Amino acid sequence: MSKASKADDEEILQHFQPDGGLDVPVAGYLLHRQQRQTLYYMRLIEHEIPKLVAFRKSFVPPTAATPLVIRSVDFAGEQHPLTAKRSVVVPVAHLPLRNEVAFHRAKLLAGVRWMPEPPRDSGISADEDAAKHGFIKIACEDFPRANMNLKWISDTLDKLVLEANAEGEAPYQRLPLDTRHLDSKVRKSKKGDHVRGRGGLRPSLKDFPTEWLPKRQENVISSILPSQ
Repeated sequence: MSKASKADDEEILQHFQPDGGLDVPVAGYLLHRQQRQTLYYMRLIEHEIPKLVAFRKSFVPPTAATPLVIRSVDFAGEQHPLTAKRSVVVPVAHLPLRNEVAFHRAKLLAGVRWMPEPPRDSGISADEDAAKHGFIKIACEDFPRANMNLKWISDTLDKLVLEANAEGEAPYQRLPLDTRHLDSKVRKSKKGDHVRGRGGLRPSLKDFPTEWLPKRQENVISSILPSQ
């Protein structure tokens, strides 16, 4: 090895000499980065957040003119298939239905989407006057865009109101409400209402439609009971 190359190596090694504790370890750099990030957000809170006061709006509770409650899901700007889903909850009492028969027909047409109490995530209180005829919840996530799903829900709700207000007697309007989906929900929750008929879920004779009984019930009873 020549003297020139040896001198170059000694000069390079001088840059790798111990610094005597003047530099910080890797954990120190990570701590500094965390502090800089915290300071960045503290500056945002101090200088930028007060500007949002200009966009403040007072809360106005929904009225009968705006009965729909639309619910969406957001993942802080991240792409997710669920962000296109839309759910609409509407009180049946706030729908433009003409009479009690139309209210009953709307409940029958809604099927399992009708419920006597508002969903917990709907933002509607159960003690409101709107709870007289229950609530209808319709959700859709079949389309790639949120406005397309909301448009489908709106069109479906318009068709339901149009059919419920149709003139003439529908062949199904005398049917009782089918509440089996509500009973199934209570059983799945397993909170005690499904045990031994609690909550009025146990069927009895009063649940049987009287119009389905034969006209002469004496003959039916005598045929069932054994002769004395």
